[in-house]
Amino acid sequence: MDSLRFTAKASSDGVTERDFTVGEVTGVLWSPASGPGRAPLVLMGHGGGTHKKAPAMAGRAHRLVTGCGFHVAVIDAPGHGGRPRTAHDEREVAAMRRATAAGEPVGPIVVRYNAHLAERAVPEWRATLDALQELPEIGTEGPVGYFGLNMGTAIGVPLTAADPRITAAVFGVFWHESLAETAKRITIPVEFVLQWDDEHIPRPSGMALFDAFASEEKTLHANAGRHKEVPRFEADSAVRFFARHLGRAVPTPA
Repeated sequence: MDSLRFTAKASSDGVTERDFTVGEVTGVLWSPASGPGRAPLVLMGHGGGTHKKAPAMAGRAHRLVTGCGFHVAVIDAPGHGGRPRTAHDEREVAAMRRATAAGEPVGPIVVRYNAHLAERAVPEWRATLDALQELPEIGTEGPVGYFGLNMGTAIGVPLTAADPRITAAVFGVFWHESLAETAKRITIPVEFVLQWDDEHIPRPSGMALFDAFASEEKTLHANAGRHKEVPRFEADSAVRFFARHLGRAVPTPA
């Protein structure tokens, strides 16, 4: 098993940020700055074309750390962040750019490419979780959550279906075509985010993915707005969701 190696550390606003590597995978772990106490872990998947420290990732991580005292980890997906692209990555990125420039639907390319990325990323995430659970402040006994929208859902659904250590998940803003069969194997609590006016994902497709989860407890959050207009308050809702299901006190709204 590849071991986890910390490569940089910084602290601000009550949160410690530690860059790490697990083999060739690059990641970041956010934790409470007050001390390395044992606490639940939330894994987060970033969106397509971004990276582990994108503003959305950092913002959500800080909410989870300061609101509930969780540890939060993000890794760069294959071909993202500081990780090199393969020839396959380059072809798919070029295909998406051509479709966008021509005003053609980009969804079929995104679904196909994200399914390929998930095949590569799921084993990396499981190896990273193995390594993170070796840390005394995380351990193997505590619950694990997963939070990922867009490409984070494309990778997170097969990861959650494959790894029983994940006990609660927030997904959303993705097509059902490549994920519905896998979603049927997921029975843990799920919160699902859908954009009602998404210009890329047809509303019936998003709703079909929500319907596919076999979870007895699942909640649909449908918001007015386009693909990239997910309201910021959904991050606060995710904090409350994980607080309920990972065993922390639910933070009181400001």
